Amino acid sequence: MAKKVVATLQKSGSKDYTKAIKMVRSPKTGAYIFKEEILPNEQIKEFFDKKE
Repeated sequence: MAKKVVATLQKSGSKDYTKAIKMVRSPKTGAYIFKEEILPNEQIKEFFDKKE
């Protein structure tokens, strides 16, 4: 799966996008889960500021 994401991000115009990974605590179990998204560079700060 990682190879597909890396290959997609290497296409032209892809420098405008970043893969963001955030660790979030699950409200049910208390365990940590990871949220991953590929976002435009302008939305990275909003992704990390958003509480879930």
